Amino acid sequence: MLSALEHFRPHQHELRKRVIRSIAAITIATIVAYLFKDRIAAFCMQPLFNAAPTIEKLVYTKLTEAFTSYIKLSLLAGLFFSFPYLLYQVWMFISPGLLKSEKKVAGQIVFWATILFLGGACFSFFIALPKILTFFMSYTGSQLHPMPKFGLYLTFVGRMILAFALAFEIPFLMVMATRTGLIKPKYFSRKRTWFYLAIIVLSFLLTTGDITATVLLAFPLFLLYESGIFISKIFPHKNTE
Repeated sequence: MLSALEHFRPHQHELRKRVIRSIAAITIATIVAYLFKDRIAAFCMQPLFNAAPTIEKLVYTKLTEAFTSYIKLSLLAGLFFSFPYLLYQVWMFISPGLLKSEKKVAGQIVFWATILFLGGACFSFFIALPKILTFFMSYTGSQLHPMPKFGLYLTFVGRMILAFALAFEIPFLMVMATRTGLIKPKYFSRKRTWFYLAIIVLSFLLTTGDITATVLLAFPLFLLYESGIFISKIFPHKNTE
């Protein structure tokens, strides 16, 4: 028992170091984001103003709402901008136990996981969000005047960006499952129908039941799923038959 603890101690020290660096990166990025909170908030609100030109500003009804909303926005921005560094820390933790060829693959994994994460976030903000806001604002009329709340709007935008960014990691997870030998590439092809149903349910839950957002998230995920199948066949596990 003592020998096992002694063996784990160096890894525990390395893990602690990586966790501390990751927390420090998130903290620094969050503080920097808070310094530019007004610009970030204005950037996030621009799609709403484009979808509804009659809206010139948002409102808040609680004294603490603006402050807490800025804190949440800064934290989300901090997580977003520090994500590549967080992946790098994960890679640095596992790389000492990998072979040279495996380290190269791990570096590629970190790179493509970052690209997919950023791609999902950009797709959400620049393509899906404007369409969803245009749909919602179409109900404005002579008897209906929208007064979006600052905190709720930023929460909606943040949830959408995070949902799309994480959902775009599907090909990455599929390739990892086949590369490690946990699942054979043909498995995803045989179970395509069930996974498509799971994607629809996942999209519905991630977008909190909004049908338009569900459709806009589900169709890209179908394409990403097929991409994951294709890439998994190109880079299967060496022992996969």
